[in-house]
Amino acid sequence: MEIFGFCRFAINAYLRHQPCFPCIGFKISVCFVFYGIFSIQFVKSVLWFFCEMLEVVSIVFKHTFMPELPEVETVRQDLRQKLLGKKIIQLEILKTKLSKKEVVEFEKNIKSSSFQEIERYGKLLVFVLQKSKQYMLVHLKMTGQLVYQLRKKIIMGGHSFSAHESVLPGKHTRVIFTFADQSNLFFNDMRGFGYIKLVSVKELEKIISRFGIEPLKDTFTLSNFSKIIRTKKMKLKALLMNQSLIAGIGNIYADEICFAAGVLPERSTVSLTVDEIEKLYSCTDKILRKAVVLRGTTFNNYVDGDGKKGNFLECLQVYGRKGKICLRCRDEKVLIKKKKIAGRGTHFCERCQF
Repeated sequence: MEIFGFCRFAINAYLRHQPCFPCIGFKISVCFVFYGIFSIQFVKSVLWFFCEMLEVVSIVFKHTFMPELPEVETVRQDLRQKLLGKKIIQLEILKTKLSKKEVVEFEKNIKSSSFQEIERYGKLLVFVLQKSKQYMLVHLKMTGQLVYQLRKKIIMGGHSFSAHESVLPGKHTRVIFTFADQSNLFFNDMRGFGYIKLVSVKELEKIISRFGIEPLKDTFTLSNFSKIIRTKKMKLKALLMNQSLIAGIGNIYADEICFAAGVLPERSTVSLTVDEIEKLYSCTDKILRKAVVLRGTTFNNYVDGDGKKGNFLECLQVYGRKGKICLRCRDEKVLIKKKKIAGRGTHFCERCQF
């Protein structure tokens, strides 16, 4: 089984950098040839391996996405109500990328402590520890999940697994926190792209400094927004999704913002007029605020901290509407198009956006 554990790791590592994998069959073959042991046990292992890989591959082809600012903010607000002030009496690290030294340090700072506050920077959750100068960082990435369980009640925030995964801890559980009231917080991650780790104050400051201005915060002003656009020559969508410039916006909301502002996402930032920049700023603020109120957007794999699906899905005007009539112009001759821009599938209306 260790052989195929390695194979699965190799393929997951490959998928990190290659979401579209026409050569994945070749990659698998290389792993098998390398270990090339043919026996009955090997055949059984092959069957086990491919059953496991079906889960990984299914995620790639499903309509999955990384939670953006509204989804992560919703999880933060919900978990904040459940976790703050509760003493952590036990910590189990089942799977980790941390070194042995880091694991010891993690346990030392977490046990007997509690979460004093839960903050958010872009898509990153920051848990403030009460009896430590360390901060716990959690990034859900595409398949990360934070599950709070008190007796039989389960509150889930993040990627939603299938029904059999409701048994906790599950095979994708990586860390388990147990609190004084016997409630638990599980950090699950199917593909292992998300992370949970401790950092010092200096490390946290360094990480935060990499984030750009953030919508819904004081730094997100028209002046700052305009300055970023005027000093960067790139496609509009690429700028909106660049976390070092503007933190928290991903593929879905970038499409929605451009559509609401009536600007094509492929436009160069240097071509934008003053009026268009003001409209983009206004739409960014309005759309993200509304999305937070409606608890984010949910497709087939994302739920909020109460296990509820986000209601902003019903408000989407362009994202996911390829080949459908535009909800604004209603022109049956000009349907919503989808094109790869800034490395991501992008939806737009050629008639409504210029």
